[in-house]
Amino acid sequence: MVNRGADCLQRHAEHVNALNVFPVPDGDTGTNMNLTMTAGRQELLAKPSESLAKASEVLSKGLLMGARGNSGVILSQLFRGFARGAATLDQMNSMQFAEALQHGVNLAYKAVVKPVEGTILTVAKEAAKHATQQARRIRDITELMQEVHAKAQEALERTPDLLPVLKQVGVVDSGGQGLVYIYEGFLAALQDAEGGEESFDTVRPPVQPTAASRPSFAASAAAVASGSAQSRLNTDGIEFLYDMEFFINRQLGGGAGRRFDEAAFQAALAKDGDSIVVIADDDIIKVHVHSRKPGDVLNLALPYGELSDIHILNMRDQHRELIHDGTVFDEREAAVPASQAPILADEQHLADALPELLSGAPAASEPPADVHELAPYGIIAVAIGEGISDIFLDNSVDVVLSGGQTMNPSTEDFVQAMEALPAEHIFLLPNNGNIILTAQQAAELSERQVTVITTKTIPQGLAALLAFKDHEAPERNASFMQQAAEQVQSGQVTHAVRDSVIDGLQIRQGHFIGIREKEIVATNEQLLQTCQELLDLMIGEGGELVTVLTGEQAEEQVTAELSAWIQSAHPEVELEVHSGGQPLYPYLFAVE
Repeated sequence: MVNRGADCLQRHAEHVNALNVFPVPDGDTGTNMNLTMTAGRQELLAKPSESLAKASEVLSKGLLMGARGNSGVILSQLFRGFARGAATLDQMNSMQFAEALQHGVNLAYKAVVKPVEGTILTVAKEAAKHATQQARRIRDITELMQEVHAKAQEALERTPDLLPVLKQVGVVDSGGQGLVYIYEGFLAALQDAEGGEESFDTVRPPVQPTAASRPSFAASAAAVASGSAQSRLNTDGIEFLYDMEFFINRQLGGGAGRRFDEAAFQAALAKDGDSIVVIADDDIIKVHVHSRKPGDVLNLALPYGELSDIHILNMRDQHRELIHDGTVFDEREAAVPASQAPILADEQHLADALPELLSGAPAASEPPADVHELAPYGIIAVAIGEGISDIFLDNSVDVVLSGGQTMNPSTEDFVQAMEALPAEHIFLLPNNGNIILTAQQAAELSERQVTVITTKTIPQGLAALLAFKDHEAPERNASFMQQAAEQVQSGQVTHAVRDSVIDGLQIRQGHFIGIREKEIVATNEQLLQTCQELLDLMIGEGGELVTVLTGEQAEEQVTAELSAWIQSAHPEVELEVHSGGQPLYPYLFAVE
């Protein structure tokens, strides 16, 4: 699969180069991705293994060390996350394959300081999300890969709708196109292994934006034929001129004993740069940044170890070379604003640039203190279910740790999340009674100012979050959030796993049970009746708003009937229904 994916990308690298416009003139996206995949393939060929876990690890390492440009680094992270998902496996089923793809997406988004939608990230995310959904019914890996490939193509077509510069120039995202080519190769390899007729040479042609979805788009192929898309950009708006890539070797140069704060380092780079990607892997740190002051970037990095494979390029030089090569740019055309994108510098560029760059102040023994800026507040919440996690993230939460009644995050999970969060004061929302002590222990271990809001349920966590005010002092926020959490009623419905009698209530295995706070107050063979009994008791205690969070096992018809019943039986309350996606509990309720 890796060979075929790399071959497919290599064959179409020039097409990917010509498509690239994001976010500045850079014709090297195809080249960078090709070099990255080639490095991974060579590492895999040099260290072959029958173990899926070992092979994935080797490939991941090769991709990381060979990663070129933003697109190459993101590609390496997609496979690095995939390798983590395969870390304990010798074989992989469809669900594990989908989960590994999602691991890759999570890691890639984490590596990029300011992720931009309409790029390779979006294509990878949509494909992985679709794979996770489809893997519940598809067991055959080849069939699942067909779905992944088709969804990636579909997401690629929509990239101009998400990134205006693509629509203005008339192309799809170049990095996303490169990833689709890789997926095409993967699919062809799997089909050949099964004796399918479709081969590498018969996969679909490059995706172009559809006429129905864009106003009079020039096809990407036309853009390539008339000159590379990036050659039609105006480079006057490039704010951070120098594109930089390098490695920091933590074992050399005196950096072995120094703690590396990845979030603080990224914040330091962001003071005078963008397109920042920082990846810390064992003893090696990979850095990509666009900066106005390359010398300052190198000085910032030196205290952490010895620098190697330093590449620096003036991006306006790259654009002038494109024009010189024969592509005409009409100054009268509407110019597309340009910012930054990854370019690989050759060694001559580096040799010419380094004497001037390093002629200023010598490297300090400590990173400049004034550049490690922290946000006033950060919030970490525990949740399970994609919908619930999205609700938290949409309402000021910075990090969501996966966890619930049967999946408790560890103290280390909390500590690592806090260390990665560049905030002066951090609030923790455990959202489960079994997790509160763990959160409190993590807070004691942290060097940051941390407040644990003792939320015992998801509804309490959401209520606390809505009470947060970013302009208030930490003490007042803690008071507001704790009071709000205590004023909401929480209810949940699940099924009984055994026969029992609790407080005189006869409970049968397999029947549904309604839980208010920690007390089982309703049970019934029917899901709808259990929900109604529980909500009658909760609303009877007083409340103006009922929020329903539907889980994985929620039934559409039951949800509709329950909503109608609430509005009929309790017309005095407002009703909100959201998709929570939580497992085990078909419905969660909040009454406030």
